[in-house]
Amino acid sequence: MKQLPPLSPEPGQRVAAVITATTSAMPSPDGVRARARAFAEPLIGDEVAGSGENLLAHADAVAGILAEIGGSEAMQAAIYLSYASPQLNRPAEVIGKAFGESFARLAVETANLERVQQRSRAGRQELSADSEQAGQQTENVRKMLLAFSRDLRVVLLRLASRLQTLRHCAACRQPPSPSLLRESHEIFAPLANRLGIWQIKWEMEDLIFRAQEPETYKLVASLLDERRVEREAAMAQRRNDIEAALRAQGIDATVSGRPKHISSIVRKMRGKELDFNQVFDVRALRVLVPTVADCYATLGWVHEHYTPLPDEFDDYIARPKINGYQSLHTVVRDADGLAWEIQIRTPEMHQHAEHGVAAHWAYKEAGTKGYTGVSAASDYDAKIAVLRQLLAWERDLTGGEPQQGLFDEHIYVLTPEAAIVELPAGGTPVDFAYTLHTELGHRCRGARVDGVMVPLNTPLQNGQTVEINSAKEGGPSRDWLNADLHYLASSRAKSKVRAWFNAQYTRETVARGREMVEKLLQREGRTALSLEQLATDLGFKTADNLFETVGKDEFSLRSIETVLRPPEPQPDPDEQVLLRKVRPASSTRGGVLVVGLDSLLTQPARCCKPAPPDEIAGFVTRGRGVSVHRRDCANFRELVARDPDRVIEVGWSDSKARQSLAYPVDVAVEATDRQGLLRDISDVFAREKMNVIGVKTQSVKGWAWMTFTVEVADTARLAQVLRTVHDVPGVRVAKRR
Repeated sequence: MKQLPPLSPEPGQRVAAVITATTSAMPSPDGVRARARAFAEPLIGDEVAGSGENLLAHADAVAGILAEIGGSEAMQAAIYLSYASPQLNRPAEVIGKAFGESFARLAVETANLERVQQRSRAGRQELSADSEQAGQQTENVRKMLLAFSRDLRVVLLRLASRLQTLRHCAACRQPPSPSLLRESHEIFAPLANRLGIWQIKWEMEDLIFRAQEPETYKLVASLLDERRVEREAAMAQRRNDIEAALRAQGIDATVSGRPKHISSIVRKMRGKELDFNQVFDVRALRVLVPTVADCYATLGWVHEHYTPLPDEFDDYIARPKINGYQSLHTVVRDADGLAWEIQIRTPEMHQHAEHGVAAHWAYKEAGTKGYTGVSAASDYDAKIAVLRQLLAWERDLTGGEPQQGLFDEHIYVLTPEAAIVELPAGGTPVDFAYTLHTELGHRCRGARVDGVMVPLNTPLQNGQTVEINSAKEGGPSRDWLNADLHYLASSRAKSKVRAWFNAQYTRETVARGREMVEKLLQREGRTALSLEQLATDLGFKTADNLFETVGKDEFSLRSIETVLRPPEPQPDPDEQVLLRKVRPASSTRGGVLVVGLDSLLTQPARCCKPAPPDEIAGFVTRGRGVSVHRRDCANFRELVARDPDRVIEVGWSDSKARQSLAYPVDVAVEATDRQGLLRDISDVFAREKMNVIGVKTQSVKGWAWMTFTVEVADTARLAQVLRTVHDVPGVRVAKRR
């Protein structure tokens, strides 16, 4: 639809004159369609729709369609106002003053939906009909249409408008654009079916099929025409016979032929692999009777006088379709062997079958205020039923349960290229940027909504066009995570922002750890050492893992010194055995053998917690006996350097002497934090029958660091268990400290 530029003062005076003229008939609401047409005619009389049809003539035809399906005069008036809306500077204000706020909202909302769909079709024309992007855009149009259907008048107006567009294209022998045809086939016709407006549904499907497969359409149409006179004569005779017989039974029946829908005939021919003469729709009758009891009595008479076909009977009265459709369907053969499809229903069922929700939708005018909404209880019940139909339609589209809060929790906005983007209600330009691409979200610095610069925490509305201004580099602001500032409504966008800051923190920690390790290597004169090899020797997968742990102060540089400095030479094992043989006097405490001394108290050092078969050494303390350390213990090396004379030789006793002993050992675990992590690791120790006597945990920014103190008989068994712990989901490091 072509839009005029903003109105100048002279056209503005023209609009004021139109308002004065159209409000002169108030306060009476009668003739509201005529007043709306008089209002719109100066604005759209010379305009042309996208299909090439004069816009005022299009509006007249749409109003006629609404009248046919039972839409009130207010509904018919609304279509003129919706097409006039884009031609006004302040449509809500101008239309509201002339017709009331409800009419203004309806006109603006319908115009917005039309504008969004036009832009979306223009964007989809560049996509292949079978492409994944085109399919996604079609689904988004469906969702957007549902989002706009808070006011169901919008849906009915758009259905009627689309039907008229297809009628005009057929009358002018002008094929609709592929994108409009696809939208009609995949969105509007199914929506009419879901709402039970079969009069629109059937005609729309026939017009779509005529445009998609013109040759097949002409062939079936010609087959219907070939024996039309003979078939109509037979049908007239059959109608009279059935109607007279039923009236003789006391049933006031009206029998008529059912319209032939070419698209339905072709679907049945293809789906059931039938010839044209085998399709039951070609000979079809509809019987209207006063009551439900009469429906079943009529069915009994039909089955008694004709031969019913098995598996061709449907009772939609006892089991109505999801859109509320009710009728009895049966297929029978006459004495000549010809098949007839017969539908039996009451007038009320027929009205609903033809017009669906429109048959129940009563729109009221209330004095000078115009449309006031649905007030009767029956209308309220009808609205609830229609909302259920829309939710059921949405469930059909998604292949599962309907989304909760469909009408309140999602909005649909457009990119500058007219691609539709789904956001949570309250979504902002920052949410929009992250939905398009994570990097665009990180670098988002400003936004235009419908061409106007807005703050980044501005809530977006259905149908708006959003354009993001981004920097060449940079990251998000910490303010975006402040819930009180309302920059983000999408949980996905929030997680992306948190992930960026977590990664930034990790990079800073790694850099700090690298600097500390490199300074240590310089002091030790080992700058030529491979950092990756050093990390492997220390039990880390990569050098960055080592740097990160050192940067967090969770791994001592003294441990690195231990690896860098070669161990002191040890006496030959044979010489050790001989030495111990000539010194039989010894004492065993806790599985530790002190060479050369008797009854000497020993205790394991808390700093390194030695356990067999670690290489150990003793240090004579003041008043606490001999403290037993692992030889690679950083604290022990400092003690040796400070007071070497107090070092004493110790060793483990034989395995029989210590078989009933258990030694406490610290195990360090680093993992991605998640619910149930501590439980899963504890379960491993329990399954391996390893007693846990202490646990310390710390969790920061999605990472967990845990220290388990376990009792072991020897460290060889511990190494096996740690390999199992490392297989727990999320665990990155599991090692003895």
